[in-house]
Formats: sequence, structure tokens, C-alpha cells
Amino acid sequence: MQHPDEAVTYRPDPAILSLAPWLGDPVAPADFPETRLRWRNDRAAASVGLAGLSDADWLRHFGRFEALEGNLPHPLALRYHGHQFRVYNPEIGDGRGFLFAQMRGGDGRLIDLGTKGSGQTPWSRSGDGRLTLKGAVREILATEMLEALGVNTSKTFSVIETGESLYRGDEPSPTRSAVLVRLSHSHIRFGTLQRLLALEAADEMEQLIAYCLQHFPAPPPPADAPDRDNPAIRLMHAVVERMADLAASYMVAGFVHGVLNTDNMNITGESFDYGPWRWLPAWEPGFTAAYFDHAGLYAFGRQPEALHWNCGQLAVALRLHAETGPLVAALERFGPLYMAAVARRWCWRLGVESRGVEADTQLVAACEAQMREGALQPDAFFFANRGGRGEATGALGEALAGYFPVSSDHPYWSDPEPQSMLIEEVEAIWAAIDQADDWAPLHAKVAALRRMGEAHGPPPTPQGHP
Repeated sequence: MQHPDEAVTYRPDPAILSLAPWLGDPVAPADFPETRLRWRNDRAAASVGLAGLSDADWLRHFGRFEALEGNLPHPLALRYHGHQFRVYNPEIGDGRGFLFAQMRGGDGRLIDLGTKGSGQTPWSRSGDGRLTLKGAVREILATEMLEALGVNTSKTFSVIETGESLYRGDEPSPTRSAVLVRLSHSHIRFGTLQRLLALEAADEMEQLIAYCLQHFPAPPPPADAPDRDNPAIRLMHAVVERMADLAASYMVAGFVHGVLNTDNMNITGESFDYGPWRWLPAWEPGFTAAYFDHAGLYAFGRQPEALHWNCGQLAVALRLHAETGPLVAALERFGPLYMAAVARRWCWRLGVESRGVEADTQLVAACEAQMREGALQPDAFFFANRGGRGEATGALGEALAGYFPVSSDHPYWSDPEPQSMLIEEVEAIWAAIDQADDWAPLHAKVAALRRMGEAHGPPPTPQGHP
């Protein structure tokens, strides 16, 4: 693993080019009226050897999208299908984004730089291919908060204001525009494989499975897993493990993604594409983030179900290269893996040492009951009870008995109140930008979130995972 003090060298590795003829379409970025640098994530840039770019070079590469040295010669808009609110749609794909570059991180893993709001593509349909500046600011806040709470998330790498006035039906218009670059380990979505199933493109799917296993390796399936040497089965087990942990991380963070469609799931198990997200104002399983989610399909408490269902659609796609039985066996691991991940992550956020899944699950249930009964905000609950320091009584007190605190002398735990990300603060941060072009509240919030992340430390990972 890369030592944090070691300089990372930029190492381009456009591995996707071997799949490009059938995976994506070469596209040109929009020619924006202006490019004003609003956000550069130097912490993320340092992890891929790009922190040394001047602001002028940053604008050239991430506002005008001049190719990085040794990288993709032109952006690729990737092709995929997907279930949107469980209705299959073959008419999607990258409609306002593209894959811009690939490189190796300091830990040797493959990294993608992809865009949002970079212009129209063959998959834009009636959309303008643009992104509002408010949407970009919201994505900064979502990714920084999630990273601080240990969620495996994309990182907001760059935001550049583009000088166009956009009209949107769900926010005051005209509004300011931006182009965003996000950093993640893959842009291969569940919908990418669903498209290959629809086309019965067995050869291409075989190539894609091999690409995923080569560049995003995972521990082998359990020794008793049927057909465990089949590459498609290996990929299925790896994705189920990653998605179970992602679902658990959402629940422990008190986060509601809002749009958990199969085209918003990627094979590395990273959360991305933040639209109508919310953090819980109180522990309420039925809380929804998207105003258009009338049935509550992606409500807070239904997110594990949604990710499990999506894994089922991946299994259907992988039937091109595997039998049903071994795929179902992999899918059936989701529930136990999810429960173990919730227990592991809950203890981590609460600041106590795990006592095993059975005891930890009882602790989780007692905490949930107290939050529900008291209509408590999750961030405040975890902070108040960190390391068992709260005055817990009743069922929670009994559940906490015997748990040992994890020692931490970080000054964050002595703050008068915890960091949170409720919608009122999000709107206030945006209002300062919108009304006075004041970016100080945003930068202050990011600094505070990163401090919180330092206090929590790295999240626990399943045994055997990198």
C-alpha cells in the first residue's frame, strides 16, 4: 500500500480501449462559453499523481477536456441498459457524461475519471447534456460526507462553472451551469452487462467479465460455492459481497441515495451519481429522497432490498455464461453478508469493539428502537453515544453492557455537536453561492467533514478484502 507521505506518480493506463469498439462511442465535449474553476480535489488528485497541475492546466483538461498525456485519445460515452424504478429501459447510456481518462492510483488500483454535464452524446435523447451548478455543489457535499462516514463512494474530483444558463423544472430557472469530474474505480455498470444480455453478445460479455476480474480483483468465492472457478460466478460472488457492504454502509450512515436503478450500480460496489439524496432528519425507514418516488421503492429502509434486487438482475445477465443454480447460490449470500456488514460498521461508527454478529445485531436493534421511539437524528445519536459515553438506559443500556469503547483522543469527539448533512444546511450553503458567490461556507463544511473522517478513521472491511 502507498504510504500517505509518498509522492504518487501519474501512471496512465487506458485499459478500456481493448473494449472500446463495442462498449462506448467516441464523443466531443461541449464547447462551454467559459471555464471558471470552482472546486479541485487536491487530496484525490494526489492519489493519482495529478495534484501538481496548475489551475490553467486543470481547466484545459477538466473544462475543455484536452486529453491527458498517454491516456484516452478522445472521451467515450459508454453504452448500457438498465432497470429504472424496475422498468427495463434499453434507451439509456451516458447521456450527459463520458469516460475521460484512466490511470493507476498509488495503491496500484485502476482509476477512472468520468464526467457529468460535459455535453450531449448519442444517448442524450431529449436532454441537453448539462449539469446545474447546484447539482455539482450537492455532489461535492454528498461525496465528502459519505467518504467521512466510511462509505465506498466516488469522489468529486473537479467542478468548473461553464457560463451557461440552464432551465430546469425542479429548481428556480434560469440557473448556473457546471461540468463535474468524478473519480471512481470503474464505470462498468450492472446495466452494461444487461445490455450485452439483451444483444446476446456472449463474446463481448466474456471479454468484459475478464476485464472486471483482471482490474478489480476480489478474493475467491467460498470453498463450497458451486462452479466457483467459472469467471462469471467469481464476478457474481465479488459483486454480491461489495453490494451487501454498500447497502450496510448506507444504513449506518443514515443516507438515502434516492435512485438505486441498475444503471446506477457499478461492479466495484461504489456509490455514485448523486441526484435527490438526503440524510435522515430522524430514524424513519419510510423516508424517501426523491419527490418522484411515489411508491417509496427506494425509501431508506428498502435500500438493502433494492440492492439485492439489482444483484438479481446482474445474475440474470450473467446467465449468458453460467447456470442458474451457482448464480442463485451467490445471490443467497447477500442477506448474511449484509447483516454482518451492518454489525461491523455499526460498532465502528458507535466506537465500540465488536462482540460478534449475534451480539452486535442485538445492539443495532436496541439503537434503532431508541432512535425510532425518540425521533432522534442518527448523527446526533451516534455522537452522543460514542464509545458508550451516553446515559443509555433500558434496552439500549442492557445491549451496551459488556461492550468496550475504542480509544480515540481526536478532538472532534469533544465538539459541542456532530457534523451532519441535513437539507436545510445544504440549501444554506447553496444560497451563499447563488446569492453572493460566497464559497466560504462550502469550503468550511468540507474541511469539517474531512476532520470528522479523520476522527472516525478507516472503516472496517470484510476479512480477505483489499
